[in-house]
Amino acid sequence: QVQVVESGGGLVQPGGSLRLSCVASGRAFWLYSMGWYRQAPGKQRELVASIRSNGNTNYADSVKGRFTISRDNAKNTVYLQMNSLKPEDTAVYYCTQGYAPNDYWGQGTQVTVSS
Repeated sequence: QVQVVESGGGLVQPGGSLRLSCVASGRAFWLYSMGWYRQAPGKQRELVASIRSNGNTNYADSVKGRFTISRDNAKNTVYLQMNSLKPEDTAVYYCTQGYAPNDYWGQGTQVTVSS
């Protein structure tokens, strides 16, 4: 079965950096779009960044210039490099593979930006 597993979250000070990783297994990784969503307490889940099978990327306006999504098809892994982090980036970050209704989600990883 398909499994999506995130890692790399944690506590970081404002202005700091983190890199999230996500490994997806169970189907041909290179064929599928991958995405990162986040959900902060009391807020709706939002798309942060996505990368298509052809490498095209898309970012939320709030993270453009600070976050970079990339993928390594040989490792079945997608990354989210987050720089210049702000307190408002605090959220649970979820990795997804594919599009609804054939999408799969990870369990999420907590990112907390605080001094």
